[in-house]
Amino acid sequence: MISYVQSLSPRGEVPLSDSQRQTLAAVTRAASTLSAIGVLTIITTFCLSRHFRNPMHRIILINAFYNAFDVVCTMISVSGYERGNKSALCQFQGFLNQMFPVADVLWTLVMAVDVYLIVFHCYDTRGLRRLEWKYMIGITVFTFIPAFVMLFIETEDKGPMYGGVTLWCAIAPKWVLFRIVIYYVPIWTSILITIILYILVGVEIVRRRVALQSLTNDSIVPLDDAIIPASMGENDLNDHENEHDMTIDDIKFPLPPPPQHVSTSYSVSTGSASVGTYSASIATSNYRDQDRAPRTPKRKSSRYLFRQYILMPLFFFLALLSVWVAPSTNRVAAFIDPSFGSYPLLLAVGISGSLRGFWNGLVFITVGIKSLRRKKEVEGDTVALRDMRRRREGG
Repeated sequence: MISYVQSLSPRGEVPLSDSQRQTLAAVTRAASTLSAIGVLTIITTFCLSRHFRNPMHRIILINAFYNAFDVVCTMISVSGYERGNKSALCQFQGFLNQMFPVADVLWTLVMAVDVYLIVFHCYDTRGLRRLEWKYMIGITVFTFIPAFVMLFIETEDKGPMYGGVTLWCAIAPKWVLFRIVIYYVPIWTSILITIILYILVGVEIVRRRVALQSLTNDSIVPLDDAIIPASMGENDLNDHENEHDMTIDDIKFPLPPPPQHVSTSYSVSTGSASVGTYSASIATSNYRDQDRAPRTPKRKSSRYLFRQYILMPLFFFLALLSVWVAPSTNRVAAFIDPSFGSYPLLLAVGISGSLRGFWNGLVFITVGIKSLRRKKEVEGDTVALRDMRRRREGG
């Protein structure tokens, strides 16, 4: 077994010329700079704008601090590798490279868990926030302990566990089996669980939409209307200073109100004698009357919340997938063929691995701004609806 592992030492090593190494360093550091900008954008936006304060935004903010350490790791780039496996810089970079990319994946999984809890267990914002410290402790312990312990693992045959892998320092090629088990298995297990959770959520949303459509006379029921609670109040959208009171009771789709029963009694008389008294219960429903009421604010608020609590975590997950395709392809190819080496693929690994913070910041801002525009539309429509009601009442 030992001789087999030793034979795997060339895996992941790509001989580079000085110009290629300089290009690799320049590209990864440029990508790391973009990630640093993304991290700063998330933190600054969260602090300055009350709009970016819901539980999903808070998870992204927490993850941004983990991404900051990830940026430090990728900014070191090939310098750790050049200093040698036993150098403090290489060991420090290896520790960062082991802990924080895995933490990034786990935070994306946490967002999927929150979406699942919203849809299937009707968690509100308070319930989700109570879970945040548990998530933080769990992810930090799960990633820190193995990354820290590996700093002290070293053998005469294989050397230190953290070593150069051409691009930067991580688990050394001689410890390739540990890299697969400790690094890639947790990452792809988390990704698969995330995929399963989003599939379950998608199926449930479609099911609710079909059920809602069958209960209404509308020809088309928007997807977001099918998952937004009927109890969502106007204050939930208009007053972000009290956002901690907002509920997502989610995701209970709005069912028609229960029918109103009107009891009517009457008597039939013949001459002066009363034949009997009869009572009838007539079930009526005001659902169609409610359906005729203006629904623009409701529809738009549904879309606003749909973007905040469903689309944003989903886009984060898609960005995560794009980040891990190249590194996983490179690792699998190197494991299958020990002599495999591709500079273009290594360049793709360096770029994608250095852009995690950038993609997170991009999704955070893009989806957030669209949601903010939708919120303003909702507020404008709500004000117009109130004015219209006041004019009717005054008239």
